[in-house]
Order: sequence, then structure tokens, then C-alpha cells
Amino acid sequence: MFDAISNYRYILDTLDIIIVALIIYYLLTMIEGTRAVQIIFGLAAVFLLFLLAQQWELFTLSWFLGHFLGSIILIIVILFQHDIRKALAGIGKHPFLIQISPGKSEKHAVDEIVKATSFLSNRRIGALIAIEGKNSLADFAEIGMSIDAWVSTELIISIFNPSSPLHDGGLIVGNNKILSAGSFFPIATDPDLGRELGTRHRAALGLSRETDAIVIVVSEETGTISLAYQGELNRGLDATYLGTRLHDLLRVKQQRGEGAGLLNRIFRRNYIEKTRV
Repeated sequence: MFDAISNYRYILDTLDIIIVALIIYYLLTMIEGTRAVQIIFGLAAVFLLFLLAQQWELFTLSWFLGHFLGSIILIIVILFQHDIRKALAGIGKHPFLIQISPGKSEKHAVDEIVKATSFLSNRRIGALIAIEGKNSLADFAEIGMSIDAWVSTELIISIFNPSSPLHDGGLIVGNNKILSAGSFFPIATDPDLGRELGTRHRAALGLSRETDAIVIVVSEETGTISLAYQGELNRGLDATYLGTRLHDLLRVKQQRGEGAGLLNRIFRRNYIEKTRV
């Protein structure tokens, strides 16, 4: 009888640890690559300073930091309100953190972007497309119009149509979806940049310096295709080279898998490998 109860308790403890581990993993996935990580390091530094102040008997500093950390729950809610709201929305959308459906493959998304870019280039229609990397572009997506639609050539072309109210801003792609349009990116203001570089090219450079996003630019004046990555701008690309370059840069991301949940990453990785065969 005692052994049965002990084994039952062992199962519950194991389940408890697994649930907590999945919650922590999910939260870390939500804040990965965002400014929330920097805030966490800042709070950790404040806590470390508080411990040192107590150790060295710095009473005034210890009193001040003690009152600050005494309201840490309220401070966390204020600082992370966006991330908490995003996490709760994600849980509400996928309660068990599982999204087995593979959706669209990354290869399909890249092909659609390349076709749209080629179309816009041939007609000298300006465009600015940012593909999210490891660093989240959620802060920039909030500025624009939320879309949340699978990447398609027709949708990209319609967004950058000169008669569209969203054509002047940037389009953000993440997880094979168009997250937003009409977003604004930080502008590179280096005095040594060529005068021929317009606002789109400078915005592409600015975003590529602050994040690991891949940014595609189509010049409205010449129809030239450019690609900005890690602060470098490559100009005069054709559709074939653009597609090859995008696949090369996104290969690591494909191997890592995508999605909010652990099981979703496993299922999506298997799906991508099958589509390559």
C-alpha cells in the first residue's frame, strides 16, 4: 500500500517538474531576441547590487534598493506588460502550446517573396520587406497595420501598389507569415552613405544594424533590388541570386525549427525535411 502511494507521488512530482519546465521554456521562447532579455539582465544587476550593498553595509543604498525590489511584482507587470499580453494571447490561441499543422514551408515563403520582388522591380515599384531572424521585430510590427496572413506574391504586390495606403512603410515577415505592413524602421544617418540611397535603403540599413533581420529593398527610381543584412547593403541583385541568398541566410533558421511550442518545433522540422526530399 505504501509503495503504491509512493509511486503515485513520484508520478505527480515528475509531471509537476515537466509542466514547470514547459512553462519556463515557453516564456523564454516568447522573450527570445526581444528587449525583455535586456530588462531581465538589468533587474538581475539591480538585485546583485542590493546583495552587495547588504554585504558591505551600505545602509542608504540597501534601503533604497530594498524598497525598489519590494515592489518587484508590480514592476515586472509594468515592464513586461506587452510580453505578458503576447504570452497570454499565445496561450489562448494554442492552449497546449502545440501547433501540429506545419502551415506553409519556408521555401514557399521565400519563393513568393522573390517572385513579388521581381515583379515590383520590373515595374519600378518601391518596396521594403524585412524577414524576421532570431531577434523579434514585434516592436516594429506594432507601429504598422497588423495582417497575420501567409506570405503570397499577390498580397505583397497589392501592399506595395502605389495606390495602397501602406505602400510607403515596411512589410514584416515572420514564421512564413506577413505580420504587418506600413511599419517604420530606424533610419541610418551615416554622413558617408551615398546620396543616391533613399529612405528605404537607409531604413533597411538601420534595421539590419539593430537586429539580425534580412531586409529587401526595391528602388522606386531604378527598380534595383538590394539586400541589407548585418549592416551591409548589397545592391544590383537579380531574382535568382536573391532567392539563393535568402535560402542561404535562412538555412540555420530552418534547421532550428519554428513555433511557440517544443512539440511544434519537432513536427515542423520533420515536415521541412520531408519537403526537401
